[in-house]
Order: sequence, then structure tokens, then C-alpha cells
Amino acid sequence: MSKTKERSAAPTAGPVPQQAQAAGPVAPPRVSARRRRPGVIALSLALIAAGGAGVAVLLLQVGDRTDVVTVVRNVQVGQVLTEQDLGKASVALDPAVKAVRVDNKESVVGKRAAVELKPGSLLSPSQVTKDSLVKAGEQLVPIGLKPEQVPATALVPGQKVQLVHVPAQGAADTGKELGKDSPQSIAGRVVKASKAAPGTGVVVVDVATTADDGPTVAAWVSADALRLVLDSPENS
Repeated sequence: MSKTKERSAAPTAGPVPQQAQAAGPVAPPRVSARRRRPGVIALSLALIAAGGAGVAVLLLQVGDRTDVVTVVRNVQVGQVLTEQDLGKASVALDPAVKAVRVDNKESVVGKRAAVELKPGSLLSPSQVTKDSLVKAGEQLVPIGLKPEQVPATALVPGQKVQLVHVPAQGAADTGKELGKDSPQSIAGRVVKASKAAPGTGVVVVDVATTADDGPTVAAWVSADALRLVLDSPENS
């Protein structure tokens, strides 16, 4: 055997490090225990309970919803309600709000709008009526208005108007002979107004008057001697 192999096989001489000889289990550091305060614990439990109660109330409010009838398109005063005018929505309804429930939808279909109805609003029982806008003792007179005679303000059902007699040029002095200082007029109420007719622009307005005034108004219309004047909102 060579001297090189003998040297590599020989054990290494020398002292063993002192740390290796003294190796053993290490004790964990001491951690001082915190004192538990009963007041803090009670407060924490109270906050947790209050938070849980709040969530429960919120869930109950969200879950307690009612299906009610809504308006999906414009409905004028006096117009008959149809299925296409109405929709439904599920809302958390306040007891103070009187709305028609979906279960009672059939009770309002076929009735007339007592007020103008706007899309997106809830329908209440007081907004509909079974009565016609033409009351007992009244007559309905159709009046054709030329484009220059149609008011810029939209004519809506229920609006009060004055039907003014405007005599023809040759009969302008008739009123003076009768001792009248101002043109004769008859009170009326708009029941319905049509859209302007294509080509002519004529608007037909159905006006309700008393049964005694109906024939007079019809004669004025026939003679083209009538003008329609809107009453102020205070008088409507």
C-alpha cells in the first residue's frame, strides 16, 4: 500500500469542539400570561350580538317584499286602462303607501285614469275611477281646431276651457244690438284631444258642456264661429 492511501485512511486527530459535546434540548422562552378583563369580554360579546341582530333585521326587510302594479306608459286623464299600460314590481312596501297589488290588477283594468299617470310610478286605488268624464246632464261636442287655433299648451282631459263665439265679419255688430259688450262664451271641459291630422293639421277636441249649451256650441262649430280658450290652472 502506498503512503498516500495510508494517509487518507488515517483518522483525523484533534480535539472535538466543546459546543458539539454539550449539545442537548433547548428550553422554550417563558411567555407571561395576559390578564383577561371580564368587562372587555362582555363588551365584545354585546357588539357581536348587536351586529347579528342588525343583519337579521336587514335580511327580514329585504325578504318582506310585495308585488304591486306599476305604470309602464303615459296614460291621460279619462283614458281607459289596459293590460299594456300596466306592469309589476316587487318592493318593500311601507304600510302608509296605498298601492294596487298584483293580485288585484284585474280590478283596475277597464277603469279610467282619474289623474295623469306617468311611467315608472306605482298605481294607487285613488288614481282610477269607474266614472266617465261625461257626467249626467252633459253633452259631448266635437270641435275641430285648425293648426293656428290649437293652443301651444297641450290639451289634456279634465282641463277647463271657454268656448268663445266669434261671429263672422258681417255679423260683428249683432252682440252690440243685444246690449252685450263682450263675446258670448260657454264653459266646457276637455274630455279627449286627438293628434293633428296628417296633411291638414286639424286637431279634434271632444268638449263636455251642459245639455242646454250643447246645441249652441254645435251651431257655432258649424258656422266656424267658435274659438277655444284655456282657463287658468286655478280655475281648472
